[in-house]
Amino acid sequence: MLLGSRRVNLNYYPMCPNPEHTVGVGRHSDISTFTILLQDDIGGLHVRKDNGNGWIHVSLISRSFIINIWDPLQIISKGRHKSIEYCVIANGSQNMILVLLFVNPKPEGILCPFPEVLANGKKPLYKPVL
Repeated sequence: MLLGSRRVNLNYYPMCPNPEHTVGVGRHSDISTFTILLQDDIGGLHVRKDNGNGWIHVSLISRSFIINIWDPLQIISKGRHKSIEYCVIANGSQNMILVLLFVNPKPEGILCPFPEVLANGKKPLYKPVL
């Protein structure tokens, strides 16, 4: 159910002389199951803090991937695994390139918590989603 289509994006963010006046990608979460990100050496990815107040710049680790968990996993885990809100901030001195692999749920799949998550009579936090 969670491993349907896959899509690769190549995002190019040109250098911006006034990066404080622009955003590469505004804040959002994704509807894909998860995203694998190969980040360049410049950075710019920020994730929302758990408490919702402020942002954390994702540190660069050479030759590494970032794997983000998104909305479907939050739904099926009954909120145990949180979807991540993120944004990309433009850079004032260099062009940025991000390579992303989106793994989406199957279109016919109904997203709802696994039965094991609802053991002992627990109630789902979300309605089933198609």
